[in-house]
Amino acid sequence: MTIEVGDQAPDFTLLSHHGEPVTLSSYKGEKNVVLLFYPWAFTSVCTSELCEIRDRLGNFDNDDTVTFAISCDSKFALRIFAEREGYTFTLLSDFWPHGDVARAYGIFRESEGVAVRGTFIIDKDGVVQYIVVNDIDDARDPAEYEKVLASLH
Repeated sequence: MTIEVGDQAPDFTLLSHHGEPVTLSSYKGEKNVVLLFYPWAFTSVCTSELCEIRDRLGNFDNDDTVTFAISCDSKFALRIFAEREGYTFTLLSDFWPHGDVARAYGIFRESEGVAVRGTFIIDKDGVVQYIVVNDIDDARDPAEYEKVLASLH
């Protein structure tokens, strides 16, 4: 499945790194949502990307916006990752059924069993307003997301 700008974002419920269910549609009408899919916890590019979000968190987690970082790692691994790096935003586990949400967004790589680097910004109506998909080794630029989010206010 391929998601395009203007599409309704596929809904999902995933467990957070604290084991709590998070449902995308619960933010409809309330907040813009940034979904940051990444391949693996504890790897250098993933860690540096998420540390940039951590260091600019006020732009990504506020009254208008919530940010979720999603990987196919278990909630247990994600909890240790979040604690080690000081992430206060929510990490979501697409562990089981393995990669179902990444597949729904068209960014699951079967050969490695992970999501590639995909970012989806979803407005308060649940409509995808921005997409960038990078290969596993190619970091994304959070400054791009900040511009898109500013345009949604």
